[in-house]
Amino acid sequence: MILIGYSGHAFVVYGILNAAGKKVSGYCDMEEKEFNPFGLTYFGKETSETAIQELGRRDFFIAIGDNAIRSKIYSQLIKKDLLPVNAVHSSSVVDPSAVISEHGVMIAANATINPLAKIAVGVICNTGCIIEHECVVGDFAHIGPGAVLCGNVKIGSQAFVGANAVIRQGISIGKNAMIGAGAVVVKDVPDGATVMGVPAK
Repeated sequence: MILIGYSGHAFVVYGILNAAGKKVSGYCDMEEKEFNPFGLTYFGKETSETAIQELGRRDFFIAIGDNAIRSKIYSQLIKKDLLPVNAVHSSSVVDPSAVISEHGVMIAANATINPLAKIAVGVICNTGCIIEHECVVGDFAHIGPGAVLCGNVKIGSQAFVGANAVIRQGISIGKNAMIGAGAVVVKDVPDGATVMGVPAK
């Protein structure tokens, strides 16, 4: 397998894939990294000729935490008929009735995705998060470590929910919105807004 991106978030993805018995052999990034903790081979930028050839031969994952960059790279690669696989930790709990995109979703250790939830392409479900029944998480959103989405919550595309934030049942979070770490969200958040605190505002 190949990682696209090779820094902190990618190290977590490496651990998930390694735990699943998937051998990660290389990475793509803007430049070769001096810090290479897992001894991976550098294949160049993901749009380079060498990288495209390698990505066409192997499974790969876009291991970048920034939602906009992750989405941009996905769009570039899908034009070349290249689609990322998922990275799902063996300790996560995903209900059989949940609908998970097959492309670029990360489900980290101890994450829980409950019945009838829908997780779109490129979503990050980070360590220990809880996504309750009937939630809908849009393309390339990021649910941070320990965050809790109560039932029927809707998260817009490329929104970010910070670590240990709690979203009350039935709330909608707009596209590109940012929810601060530890926030308690009790009312809808519009597109592009940033909220924090208890209650979040």
